[in-house]
Amino acid sequence: MPSLTVQPISVSEHLAFIQTLPSVSFLQTPAWAHVKTEWRSESLGWYHGRRLVGAGLVLHRPVPRLERYTLAYLAEGPAIDWSGEIDGWLDPLATYLKEHGAFAIRLGPPVHTHTWSAAQVKEGIADPGIERLTDLPSRQAHPVGSGVHLQLSAAGWLPQSPESGFGTGHPQYKFEIPLAGRTEDDLLKGMNQHWRRNIKKAAKEGVEVELGTSAELKAFHDLYVHTAERDHFTPRPLRYFETMFAAMSAEDPERIKLYLARHQGDLVAATILIRVGGHAWYAYGASSTEKREVRGSNACQWAMIRDSLAAGCDVYDLRGITPTLDADDPHVGLIQFKVGTGGRAVRYAGEWDLPLRPITYRAFDLYMRSRRWRL
Repeated sequence: MPSLTVQPISVSEHLAFIQTLPSVSFLQTPAWAHVKTEWRSESLGWYHGRRLVGAGLVLHRPVPRLERYTLAYLAEGPAIDWSGEIDGWLDPLATYLKEHGAFAIRLGPPVHTHTWSAAQVKEGIADPGIERLTDLPSRQAHPVGSGVHLQLSAAGWLPQSPESGFGTGHPQYKFEIPLAGRTEDDLLKGMNQHWRRNIKKAAKEGVEVELGTSAELKAFHDLYVHTAERDHFTPRPLRYFETMFAAMSAEDPERIKLYLARHQGDLVAATILIRVGGHAWYAYGASSTEKREVRGSNACQWAMIRDSLAAGCDVYDLRGITPTLDADDPHVGLIQFKVGTGGRAVRYAGEWDLPLRPITYRAFDLYMRSRRWRL
């Protein structure tokens, strides 16, 4: 590993580096710093001599009663070469962040450790002896992800991803649809009968999906709040989405899109798609309780999948799932819904902490356990 140095870079340098890569997580774009307004942010670059070879968005957040120091968070990042020896990348990062007031680093290597096909997942749900994805053999080997896991453990990093896959940060398990080399017909054939029928049903009922403008975020948000009340989760405020659209659209006009599905003039579903290079994410969704039979949500999903394919994306990402395959677990419905798309379940390396100031980190850990503070 050549000697690397870490130092701050400008937003323009950060964005230019990202544009040389096939993709990075949208959580590692400079625009995301403007979305997370409660955090202090900085873009850091890894240099080999004068050449920029890696970049990361670091979000700094002070913890109550520990305001002197911050947690330095690199969600689904940084964008470095994870395929070899990683201490040459992470050691200078730790040195820089400790010198600038961080008591710990949390990061999420964007590398796979396990993959399961839709067929495997369906078989696992049907088998009463299988309770979790990890009870199934991975469909393919992931030496990079396995190597990252071993190296982080050996270097004293602490795994933060819980058994459920959902912790205080971002999910470790996701469901993705590979798009590279496929056609719309291929994608439809890969879906189960239920998904294909619902897509056809929406078209037959006359559901129309169109792209919305930022002025229509209020309509999306009203439906999103309705969805939150029905499905029992806490909604984000309208201002959050307005900020997200403004920041991401300013960075790249193709970065974020709003999809609105209407039936006879009524808004029946709405979704938000984010794209960075060859990776597209289904970020948020909402649906009406009335007229669910016209399948507006499936119409939105199919429109986003088709647009991602047309844009040359390699992956359509349905985001988080839990690893449960227990038919009696209420969370299994989430993976059952997504497995119908014919994609694949993926386990990432998860999130890891490196304590830089152990006493402060222990106090932080106690605070997290008592208050359930979320990143």
